[in-house]
Amino acid sequence: MNFISAAAWTANPPRASRTPARVSPFDAASALFAAAALTAATWSATMEQSAEPHAESTAQSSAPIAKLAPPGAEWMFAGYGGVPYTYPSDVKLTKTGTHDFTAKQVDWEGKPFVNPIYYGARIVRFGNGRTGTMLDFTHSKTIARLEKEIEFAGTLNGAPAPARATLRDIFRRLEASHGHNMLTLNGLFRLPSLGLRLQPYVGVGAGVSLPHAEVQMANSDKRTYEYQVAGPVGQALLGLEVRTRRVSYFFEYKFTLAPYVMPLSEQDGSWLPLDLTRQFRNWLSGTEPPGGYASTSLVSHQGIFGLGIRSAPIAAAP
Repeated sequence: MNFISAAAWTANPPRASRTPARVSPFDAASALFAAAALTAATWSATMEQSAEPHAESTAQSSAPIAKLAPPGAEWMFAGYGGVPYTYPSDVKLTKTGTHDFTAKQVDWEGKPFVNPIYYGARIVRFGNGRTGTMLDFTHSKTIARLEKEIEFAGTLNGAPAPARATLRDIFRRLEASHGHNMLTLNGLFRLPSLGLRLQPYVGVGAGVSLPHAEVQMANSDKRTYEYQVAGPVGQALLGLEVRTRRVSYFFEYKFTLAPYVMPLSEQDGSWLPLDLTRQFRNWLSGTEPPGGYASTSLVSHQGIFGLGIRSAPIAAAP
């Protein structure tokens, strides 16, 4: 989420046309994993459904079919889509001797069905008990509503910031449209089952925010356009799993909290590992980012639906 470059503010800045979004290898790889999980789960579910009538007719004339196993020790590989809502938040920009201002209550758009879409992928492991673990990756988006008029406070380009201004007058771009990305490790707990097919669960986890920061001031040719480690992220979730013989469908609510502190490098990045390596080297050397720092806290509600393939065996026939 590129949040701000160092450049002067003018009352009537030029409006640059939006450049087409580039698809990075990280975007492509994570989206491919989620799509593969969804495709495999859909195929498996289709095979189950097509096999059931034959299995039932065979069971009537010979041995009974195997029953659905209760939740137990298993792995699950899953992909999901969803819809996020992110609360408005203050965005603060600091650059020594130039900027120290706050844009108050910036509105964020998620645009979950606009490319790159909202998606996620996860790997889940349960033992024989009720507790499990989950590695969860979520690709959401936060795009500032630049047409909104909001309040400002502090200093901008060494002078008092305007009391009120349209966000577009200050920023040409302020978003994380290649990802308000969150990678978390979660603990899960299975609640009492509602029958063999319905399994509610809860979870809580923490991890790291890996946004693609896209920030540019209204009157500057320089921009920050790269993946970053922006800080920690926490999430809590409540879900319902609908279990078939090998496939699970899940409906889930997630609450996430992600405080961001982003160095404004004024550079175009390339690949996530390279961007993070450069950020780490600059941090070790104490190099100050030329655009200063941008910070905010993103608090989001997310509703998701997904499919997963389980490794657990089907219960044996009686």
